[in-house]
Amino acid sequence: MLGILTGLAKEAEIARRISPLIACSASDPARAERLARDLISQGATAVLSFGIAGGLAPELATGDLVIGTAVSTGATAYACDPDLAARLAAVLPGAVHGDVWGGDVIVDTAAAKARLHRDSGAVIVDLESAAVASAAAEAGLPFGVLRAVADPAAHGLPPAALVGLDSEGRPAIGPVLRALARSPGQLPALIRLGRQSSAAMAALLAAASALGRDLRGVA
Repeated sequence: MLGILTGLAKEAEIARRISPLIACSASDPARAERLARDLISQGATAVLSFGIAGGLAPELATGDLVIGTAVSTGATAYACDPDLAARLAAVLPGAVHGDVWGGDVIVDTAAAKARLHRDSGAVIVDLESAAVASAAAEAGLPFGVLRAVADPAAHGLPPAALVGLDSEGRPAIGPVLRALARSPGQLPALIRLGRQSSAAMAALLAAASALGRDLRGVA
């Protein structure tokens, strides 16, 4: 059974097209670690980090799919399972292959993204892949990463996008509106990010629909 870890509730809804064994961390790295282990204790025989991501490589555009080759955390690098990656690639031949930075904080500026790409070679960053990689390695199980780029390398994130999620992994609307009231000039960037996230979610939905029958029984 394939266990899938996401950061957002919307990602979890999409991931259910692939497997019924889903956990959503609400983009909390500490919670992601617990949930990745929980997926394994519930019977997952392989684990997938699934969702949207920040682009680090400048050639990646919003909506591009990325199949992870390895997950780096700075101290450790974990190789993604080549067989699982090959199964993803067989169904998603247009996906890019590259290393993933498993972050514990949001990379919110274009300058920070450029530095991270230069120093690590990673092509995307997210907050769940490190937990999946660590838990799978600890259990001796295969793992993979499938992500869709939302904000590309040249775009940072407006402060209103950083105020967090609720416990279900859905946007915290109240804090976002208060942040906008304090700094209304960030509204265009927030609208742009919303459109980018929607495009990335649409790419994930198409990928999940294609993958559903192929990966549901992965061992």
